[in-house]
Amino acid sequence: MKPQFTSIPFFVYPVRDMARAKAFYGGVLGLEQGHQWEDKWAEYNVGETTLALSTVMDNAQLGAKAGAVALETDEFEETVAYLKGNGVKFALEPVDTGVCKFARFEDPDGNHLVLHKKHPSTPG
Repeated sequence: MKPQFTSIPFFVYPVRDMARAKAFYGGVLGLEQGHQWEDKWAEYNVGETTLALSTVMDNAQLGAKAGAVALETDEFEETVAYLKGNGVKFALEPVDTGVCKFARFEDPDGNHLVLHKKHPSTPG
């Protein structure tokens, strides 16, 4: 029998310095922090998904080589300006595909994040 998956409850990024990571995700990005386990694990609630940060992923390489977590926003341009004003460097400057707008940046450990805004006329 094939497995039946019902959701992706969380995504985790390895981080070196939890205090620095929390300052970025909670402070700069303004994400709401949920559960925390000592200085080893912190969760941030983003809609119905959880983005987790962990210092206990022993064999994980810091800084994503591929893949990214996308964060949806209704205020795309304002958020880009805010992030730049807070020292965030964009690896890919904002792009408008006609379906959505997106831009890629990194957290302090080099993990990739995508700022995203779907156009109102785009279905789904």
